[in-house]
Amino acid sequence: MKLSARNQIKGKIVEVKKGATTSHVRVEIGPGIVVTSSITNEAVDELGLKAGMAASVVIKASDVMIAVD
Repeated sequence: MKLSARNQIKGKIVEVKKGATTSHVRVEIGPGIVVTSSITNEAVDELGLKAGMAASVVIKASDVMIAVD
C-alpha cells in the first residue's frame, strides 16, 4: 500500500473498544507509547482489526498544535 501521508508509524494494536457507531483503536507505537484512533465500527469490521495485530498509524493533518504550561 502506498500513501501520500509521510507520518506513518508502525505498531501493534493493543485494544479495540467498540461503541454504538464508533470504535477506539489503541496502537502501541513504542514501549508505553499508545496512539488512539476513533474510526467507524464498519471500518474495524472491514479491516478485521483485533488486539495483537500489526498496524500502521497514519497521521494526516493540516494543523498540529503544541501547548506548554
